[in-house]
Amino acid sequence: MQIGKIARATGTKVNTVRYYEEIGLLKPAPRSQSGRRIYADADVERLAFIRRARGLGFSVSEVRSLLEVSDAPNRDCKDAATLARNHLRRVEEQIEQLQAMRQELIGLARACDGGTATDCGIIGGLARKSA
Repeated sequence: MQIGKIARATGTKVNTVRYYEEIGLLKPAPRSQSGRRIYADADVERLAFIRRARGLGFSVSEVRSLLEVSDAPNRDCKDAATLARNHLRRVEEQIEQLQAMRQELIGLARACDGGTATDCGIIGGLARKSA
């Protein structure tokens, strides 16, 4: 299949497919007589794997490591488990930070019902926080 079809099949932009090939996450696709990339079903599966991993927030480097495990079926998967656990910890930290930010924004949003900027609870609250 051509690049547009693999892109549509996986919900990936054509430029992203090319990028993943360029950085080695996808193997270079063989070319047709006219020079167009030709992808196989295995490439669709690999690209879908990459998309799912990226969608979960794994970095390109982490995806590369996960692919290394995936490419060696008899390999111990402890490296993948360690990667996933470390990533989960980072996500949980981000969630805590976002929850704290949410609480602060709720307080700011409630601090203003309109009026002049001089009396605005949001403007005043932000000015106090930056001082």
